[in-house]
Amino acid sequence: MSKKLQRVVVVGASPNPERYSNRAVRMLLECGHEAVPVHPAVKEIEGIPVVKSIAEVAGQIDTVTLYVSSARSSGMQEELLKLKPRRVIFNPGAENPALRDALENAGVGTQEACTLVLLRTGQF
Repeated sequence: MSKKLQRVVVVGASPNPERYSNRAVRMLLECGHEAVPVHPAVKEIEGIPVVKSIAEVAGQIDTVTLYVSSARSSGMQEELLKLKPRRVIFNPGAENPALRDALENAGVGTQEACTLVLLRTGQF
């Protein structure tokens, strides 16, 4: 159970407080992590500036957590590989075996898990 604070990209972040991706942004902040929300049409989520795509993310990233369908995430493979995160979390409903394999083949760790559960249970 590492206490290292992480820089986390939230792909599919939503401004709707009822959405799991919004809850993830809030919980990451509550736990002291830096959240980088990604959404193509929103400027701010929970007071944090939003980037339109993974390609706009600058700097080192520890974790990418996906809240988009496999149809959407498949088109993000090159951007994810260029970002070189330590790991990518596929939340329930975001599973993508082909993307997972491509990431793992490039040395990126992957996990099929719920970010909220990982945070709540100290396994993040």
